[in-house]
Amino acid sequence: MHPRFSTAFSALPAALQTAIQPLLDAADFHGVLRPQDIAQLKQLTGLDDDALALALLPLAASCAVATVSNFNVGAISRGVSGHWYFGANMEFLHAPLQQTVHAEQSAITHAWLRGEEKLAAITVNYTPCGHCRQFMNELNSGTAIRISLPGRAVSTLGDYLPDAFGPADLNITERLLTPVNHGFAVKGDALQQAAIEAANHSHAPYSQSYSGVALRSQSGTTFTGRYAENAAFNPSLPPLQAALILMNMSNEALDTIQQAVLAESQGSTLSQSDATRATLAALGCEDFSLTLVSKTSV
Repeated sequence: MHPRFSTAFSALPAALQTAIQPLLDAADFHGVLRPQDIAQLKQLTGLDDDALALALLPLAASCAVATVSNFNVGAISRGVSGHWYFGANMEFLHAPLQQTVHAEQSAITHAWLRGEEKLAAITVNYTPCGHCRQFMNELNSGTAIRISLPGRAVSTLGDYLPDAFGPADLNITERLLTPVNHGFAVKGDALQQAAIEAANHSHAPYSQSYSGVALRSQSGTTFTGRYAENAAFNPSLPPLQAALILMNMSNEALDTIQQAVLAESQGSTLSQSDATRATLAALGCEDFSLTLVSKTSV
């Protein structure tokens, strides 16, 4: 079991400890529960889906990187595929607060990067802030997505965000988590190729400023992230933060990034370059490069 889970694990009910320990002990456990895992946990604990997700929140919250607030928030997004994805808030010392990641953003992006195409529900240990409610409103689940909180009846995003402003108000049909491919030609070395491929699947229907990031860690593992744009603009999640979510959920320390590549669509109205470079520097990575791509590049 990764040490990050030890304190939360000891606080779990005994039946849940027994049921989930083999999963946490697995070397390849990266914050994802498969349908068969969930079925077994429910059978061994007698909990239904909502109760089980609530009981697992302390484990998700233990993944938080709360270096500024010391306030851990955990979330679990539940995909229509039957997979569940952990998420947690992330903060970065010596970087602006605007670069932080909220737990709901983390769990949703984690699902997206793992290939999930639609979410049915999200469970979180504190009430979603307005920022996160707006971020969720970009999803192809719409305002029907279920939100579960400790000590409250399950509600929908529509209950938490009435009279919502979203993509439809801007005549946008594309939704977050719906698969897309923007057709950028993949070129360069392996890390550049990974960044371009991430940009190909990014969500930027408002600015068309598609972007992706690829990180190489000290272990030699490559982590990629995609830009997730929002109708309200400010809740958009940069591609670097998406890659950091995946790195964190894979139990790799964020200060072990050795090299980073940002791929951006050429001539776009927005650039992630300066913010990406600054946040990487705050994490101790200076080996950063920018690759510009277009659909006609060779």
